[in-house]
Amino acid sequence: MDVESKLSDLPEWRREGDEIRRTVSAPDFPAAIRIVDEIAVKAEELNHHPDIDIRWRTLHLALTTHDKGGLTDLDFTLAAMIDDIAARHGG
Repeated sequence: MDVESKLSDLPEWRREGDEIRRTVSAPDFPAAIRIVDEIAVKAEELNHHPDIDIRWRTLHLALTTHDKGGLTDLDFTLAAMIDDIAARHGG
């Protein structure tokens, strides 16, 4: 898999080892929680769950496919969905 090529379509994401990571700054705490809630729905649909750290209105997200030992297409699919969700909420 060409990770760098896939990341070129996801400019907010960066690779760190076997993960891709992004930080989202929401307009306020309730918006941050709404973003997390929508991500949770998509993650359940895909059966693929990100690591999410919530710090007031800042979300730190990490994706990897643990059972495959690294990055897969599913990580990049969910990353694109997260970008759309964050943008809709001003993040």
